[in-house]
Amino acid sequence: MQERAILAGLEITGRAGSRFTKASDKLDYSAEESLEELSVLADSAGARVVDRVLQSRERPEAATLIGSGKLKELSQRVQGEEADVVIFDHDLTPTQQRNLERTLGCKVVDRTQLILDIFARRARTREGQLQVELAQLNYLLPRLAGHGVEMSRLGGGIGTRGPGETQLETDRRRIARRLGKIQQNLEAVRGGRAVQRRQRQAVPLATAALVGYTNAGKSTLFNRLTGAQVAADARMFATLDPTVRTLTLPSRRRMLLSDTVGFIRNLPVTLVKAFRATLEEVTEAALILHVVDVNSGHAEQQMAHVRKVLSEIGAAETPQLLVLNKIDLAPGGDGGSIGEPDAAVAVSARTGQGEAELLAAIDQALPFEAMVAARFRFPLGEGARVNLLYELGRVTGRRYEGEYCEIEAEVSLALKERLAKYAV
Repeated sequence: MQERAILAGLEITGRAGSRFTKASDKLDYSAEESLEELSVLADSAGARVVDRVLQSRERPEAATLIGSGKLKELSQRVQGEEADVVIFDHDLTPTQQRNLERTLGCKVVDRTQLILDIFARRARTREGQLQVELAQLNYLLPRLAGHGVEMSRLGGGIGTRGPGETQLETDRRRIARRLGKIQQNLEAVRGGRAVQRRQRQAVPLATAALVGYTNAGKSTLFNRLTGAQVAADARMFATLDPTVRTLTLPSRRRMLLSDTVGFIRNLPVTLVKAFRATLEEVTEAALILHVVDVNSGHAEQQMAHVRKVLSEIGAAETPQLLVLNKIDLAPGGDGGSIGEPDAAVAVSARTGQGEAELLAAIDQALPFEAMVAARFRFPLGEGARVNLLYELGRVTGRRYEGEYCEIEAEVSLALKERLAKYAV
C-alpha cells in the first residue's frame, strides 16, 4: 500500500541563518525548490505526497526544529490528510525526532533516512547491499539513545554481558559487531573488484566513466552507447551498482564504459564513505563523461556539485567531457549556454541524436597508447591469443610454419607485455 506523506521544510531567515545553513545549500536551491526535490525523492521511495509545509524561522528550534506553533499546524494537517509519514527536508536529532513523533502520532523521517531507504530498495548486488547496510547502521548507531523504555531494559542470561547491562548497550555492541563483519565482507568484495580491475587493465583498453546528477539520463545514455539493459527510469537513484561494458569507437579502438550512481546535493556522509568502491570506477577512469540534464532549472548548480564531489574523491584532474543530455526536450534543440561549447557535446540519449558526435569526441579525448612493432609465435591451438592480437593490435604480416603461426604486428606496450611468452 502506498504511504501518504507530508513534506516539511525549514527556511532559515535573518542574519543568523548563515550559522545554520551550509554554504552548498545557499548556492543551490531555495527552500521551496529543495522541497520539490524532496518530493521527487519521496516518489522514488514509493510514497504519495499529499501536502507540504514550509516554516520560516531565524534559527532551528532545538526541540522540534520548526517550533510549537508550526508543529500544531502540521499535526492538524496530518490528521486531516490521514498521513502515514512526515518527511523533513533536514537531518533531525534523536530528540527532535522523538518529540515530533509523539506530537504528530505518525512516523517521522528525515532527508538522510529517506535517501538510505531508496538506496536499500535499489541495491541489487552483494556489494551494494553491504554498502547500504553499512550506511544505515552508521546512521543508526549514534541515534539509539532516547528511543524510550524499550532501550533501557535490564539484560541478562545468554547473549548479554550479565545483569545490569541496559538494552541500549547490548544493541550498540550488536551493531558494532555487525559493522565489523560488514567491513570484512566489503573488503573481500572490494578485493574481488580490484582483481577484476587489474584483469581489465591487463588488456590495453581505456576506461571512461559516466557521472552526473541523479536522473540526468546516464543509464539511458549508457544503454544507447553499449546496447546494455541497465534499468533506466525517471526515479532518482535508479542505478546503484556500477556496470561496465565494452564500446567500439569510430577509430575501431575498443574501450570500457562504466555507469555509476548519480550524485545529489547533501548526500549523507555515511553513503559517500560506504559507496567508495562504486566511485573507484570513476577515480580509475582515463576520461569522465559528465552528463547534464539541459532542461533542469538547476543545471549549473548540479554541475558545480558534481565537480565538487569529483574533487573530493580525487578525480578533479581527470580529463572531462561535458555531455548535454535531453536536447530533444530543450526549446532550442541544443544545449543552450551551459558549459563551454568547445568542451561539450549535445545529445539525446532517448532518440540517439548527437550519438555519432559524442563517440567522435570520446575517440579524440581518450589518449592513444604508444605502439611498437613486435613479432609473436603462437601454437595453432592458441586461437584466443591470436584473436586478441587482431582485436587490439594492427597485424602487418602472418605466416605458418609447422604447428606454429608467426604474426608481425604493431601493438601497445601493455599488450606486448601480456603476450610476452609468445614474443620472438
